[in-house]
Parts: sequence; C-alpha cells; structure tokens
Amino acid sequence: MVKKITERFYVGLILFFLYAPIIILIVLSFNSSKSRARWGGFTLHWYKELFKNESIMNALYTTLIIAFLSALLATIIGTAAAIAINGMKKTPRTIMVAITNIPMLNADIVTGISLMLLFIAMRFTLGFSSVLISHITFNIPYVILSVMPKLRQLNAHTYEAALDLGASPIYAFFKVILPDIFPGVLTGFFLGFTMSLDDFVITYFTKGPEINTISTKIYSEVRKGIKPEIYALSTLMFISVLLLLIIINRKNADKQTVKKK
Repeated sequence: MVKKITERFYVGLILFFLYAPIIILIVLSFNSSKSRARWGGFTLHWYKELFKNESIMNALYTTLIIAFLSALLATIIGTAAAIAINGMKKTPRTIMVAITNIPMLNADIVTGISLMLLFIAMRFTLGFSSVLISHITFNIPYVILSVMPKLRQLNAHTYEAALDLGASPIYAFFKVILPDIFPGVLTGFFLGFTMSLDDFVITYFTKGPEINTISTKIYSEVRKGIKPEIYALSTLMFISVLLLLIIINRKNADKQTVKKK
C-alpha cells in the first residue's frame, strides 16, 4: 500500500514539473494584465491581438511552411536512403547506420555552425532556402531510423513475387513495399515536422536577417520583454498538438479493438 502511494506521488510530482510551466503559460494568455505577477482579470484580448500582429503571424507562417516542406522532402529522401541501406550487406549496413546516428548524437550548435560555414564557403545567401536545406539535412536521420525497423519486418519474397507476376519495380514498390512500411514513413514525417517546428539553434545560425521563425522571433522578443500574444500562440499550438495526439490514439485504439474482434 505504501509502495503504491509512493509510486503515484513520484509520478504525480514528475507530471507536475512537466506541465506546471505550460499551465502557467495558458493562464497568462488569458490575463488582461501584461504583468506576469498580477492577475488583471480574464480576457481574450491577446488572442485577438495575436492575429493582428503581422510579425508574429509571418513567423508562424514561415515556421509551418519550413516544417512541412522539410519533413516532406526529408521523408522522401530518408525513405529512399533507408531502402538502399537495408539492401546492403551486413558490414556496410552497420557502418551506414552508425553514420546516420552521428547527426542525432551531435550537438545542435555544432551542426548549425557547420552548416553556416558551408553556406558561406559556397557563397550561398542565407535566408529561407538555407534554413529549409538545413532542416531537411537534420530531419533525414530521423526518417531513416523510423523506416528501417519496418523494412526489417518485411517479407522480401512478396516483392519478388510481384516482379515475377509482371509488376514493374515502381508499381511493386507502391503496391507491396510502401503499404507495409507506411507507419514508419508517417512516424518519420511527423517526427521531422516536430523537430523542425521546435528547432532554434540550427535555424539561428543559418537564417538571414529578413527571415524569422517562431523560435527566433521569441528569442528576439526576450530582450525587449515577451509579448502576451506569444503566450496565446503557444497555448494554441499546445492545444492543437494535444488534440492531434488524442485523435491519433483514439484511431489506434479503435484499430486494436477491431483486430481483437
């Protein structure tokens, strides 16, 4: 009995420290006072001001476009790379997987500075394109490592059977291989989208002066004081992610129920 109470208290304490800052942020987004230390009453004013603030909305638009494009392109490249790596012999495959893990283990600041120096050396103008290329680069390993486990579960004979029955390699890939590895591909896409959406360090070093994402915009606002509109934006983003997780988990639960029946 005491053990169960201790375990629940410990889990509750962890959840409290995880979500208390988010709860405070949500509360502040409804505070009519700009002061974080004083409650001025409930209001939706900051949500209205959020959509009127062009600089924040432009940063949000840029962030979403970069996150979607980088995740999509990284998913295509990463899936192709995973298939190629999976087709290698054991030793080359092990080496390639180890190389793929290096960018994930590497510090973001090292990756950011390295990409910045590369763009400067190539006389590439820092801006939207440089940020997009950078995000694609660090998203690819996440896609590869998401797709690889699904490829290992495949029955190679089904693809060969499709070819023997007259299917072209491309047709066989889309009808036989892709449906089986699609959960891994989708996981890689969402992981890449999330990583891109959340990134600050690499974006900071590879962006030009005329472009801002949400993370770099908030960083620039810290010096002058964060506007309450940022609290409203963060609240909307948190609620969107929470609803998406609930929908996905609900669908997975329904699928498992159908399989059991």
